[in-house]
Amino acid sequence: MKLATLQRQVARAVMTPLTPSERMHRVAPNGRSLFAVANQIIKPNERLTSFERLEIYNRQYWFRVLDSISDDFPGLRAVLGDRRFDVLVKHYLTDCPSRSFTMRDLGSRLESWLRKHASYAPGRVQLALDMVRLEWAEIETFDGASEPPVTAAVLIGADPSKIRLRLQPYIRVLDLRYPVDDLLLAVKQEPHADIVSNAMEERQKRKKVSAVARLKPTAVYLAVHRLENTVYFRRLDREEFIILKSLQKGRTLERAIVAAFRGSKIPAQERASLVAAWFQNWASLGWFVTHERPTQ
Repeated sequence: MKLATLQRQVARAVMTPLTPSERMHRVAPNGRSLFAVANQIIKPNERLTSFERLEIYNRQYWFRVLDSISDDFPGLRAVLGDRRFDVLVKHYLTDCPSRSFTMRDLGSRLESWLRKHASYAPGRVQLALDMVRLEWAEIETFDGASEPPVTAAVLIGADPSKIRLRLQPYIRVLDLRYPVDDLLLAVKQEPHADIVSNAMEERQKRKKVSAVARLKPTAVYLAVHRLENTVYFRRLDREEFIILKSLQKGRTLERAIVAAFRGSKIPAQERASLVAAWFQNWASLGWFVTHERPTQ
């Protein structure tokens, strides 16, 4: 048997979903006996059969990926509750098994999958999607690439019709419908050591989720950025969001600003000072890089 063929057979067997009792299935989804597969690809020893040896890897794979994605999406777990979250994640990982060498990428397809399988978040689909988007943005921002920033001095006196800036590759700009940033921070609060305090905190978290879920959906604009290896959430005005999103799309500074104030309720006489303050803040945080991407 060729090595590539052996690797594919092992991967298919190891990624086969577990039974409800968290054991290895005897028959694969394609109808083939996993006893036969095990006997073909792994030898027994004096204590374990081929099937039992393969089952160890099957169980450990699922225990590891389930733990990892649970750690990455505590906000989604809070939104759905433990039981529904576990069901959703198992179906997601069955449909979208790991394709990367790193556990970091397990949730990369969760948003698109959930949009097609909204029944796994009954009554809270938009809230769940907002939370997934925020938690995945947090992951990408934490370890995203960084480039040398453009200083505020570069912008002074420059022609806005010709300036093209990019945001740092690690920055994510989100338009949401629920204040999931506040909710996620509440969910992530460090629990107290004693059982009574933990139980009270869990009840408080459930109340917070219920309160947010009852809110009427409204526009929430958010920048997810990084400073000194720590991820932060920063609320944005609608006009700020449009400027940053426009720059991400490659528009000139002038076009970005014009688009931001089209239909805006901000008085015309206040706009220049607001834009200046926003850019001073963004530049001080190192959010901007040159439009030309660095050569590899």
